[in-house]
Amino acid sequence: MASLRHIFNEIHYEMVRKIAEGGMGLVYEAVQLGAGNFRKSVAIKLIREEFSAIEEFQRNFIGEARLVADLIHTNIVQTYHLGRVGGQYYMVMEFVRGVHLEQFLDRHRQLARPVPIDMAAFIVSRIARGLAYAHQKRDADGRLLGIVHRDINPKNVLIAWEGDVKLTDFGIAKALDLMYNEEGKVIAGKDEYLSPEQANYAVTDARADLFALGIVLSELLLGRNIFRAVERADSRRNILTLAIPRFRALRNDIDEALEAILQKALHRDRDRRYQTAFEILNDLEVYLYSDRYGPTNEKLGVYLRDVFQPRPPAAPSTTRATPPVPTAA
Repeated sequence: MASLRHIFNEIHYEMVRKIAEGGMGLVYEAVQLGAGNFRKSVAIKLIREEFSAIEEFQRNFIGEARLVADLIHTNIVQTYHLGRVGGQYYMVMEFVRGVHLEQFLDRHRQLARPVPIDMAAFIVSRIARGLAYAHQKRDADGRLLGIVHRDINPKNVLIAWEGDVKLTDFGIAKALDLMYNEEGKVIAGKDEYLSPEQANYAVTDARADLFALGIVLSELLLGRNIFRAVERADSRRNILTLAIPRFRALRNDIDEALEAILQKALHRDRDRRYQTAFEILNDLEVYLYSDRYGPTNEKLGVYLRDVFQPRPPAAPSTTRATPPVPTAA
């Protein structure tokens, strides 16, 4: 870490701490330094040193940076810069002070309390809003990029203390001419959050993200992922064969309108599923606001602080930022 600090200091970034790590990369909290004592908190994501010389990993990392460079939306973590230092590629990204959705779920399990229905629906509506933007993104020539995130899961959804919901980590996304892709040979994504198409090694489109969105919504409502099993293969099998329950039978304050949204999002036949993120966004917003003053970012922020502040979780591990320590992309 000492040598890393020195290298980044030379390019005007003050490394603070490691906040997350995965199989391919690491994420650090850092401060960007500028003239006149300018300081800006950022997240720096870089490839692990042992993978930096491998062309495939470089191509994936560069592809992700190029893809997200122009994804400028309030519900997507922004990327500011791609660079290379000491033989390693790095991305400078928006730093989000808050928690990711898995921490949010874990906290509710610790407290033995369900996530309120309106908060669950609101969070998922904001993810859908970010996806609607990404799915329709076009390049400078007007070509539809055909972005599919392929890794919608609670760890890739950040909630700022102020209540902003942001989708992150397009590392295994696919898009026109931009991303490394081997659909048909490998499965991209986490087994318990796959769409049936992904679990079947089929070519995906944006509707795959909407099935995963349905899984996240059901998990927020039930406190568990109905497809998760001990063995990865069993999780994939559940995605393909497990009977989709009547969610109202599992939580009695789920009404028919929300039940219909869940059932449509989790339809295995993608032609009978939601066809666009905008459609599920619209249905969720009609559900939330048609007959009442529904949730807002500010209300979510108040709720988040209420849930976490009275008794902060234990100290953070090396793999996950835990409140009240800030979380980044």
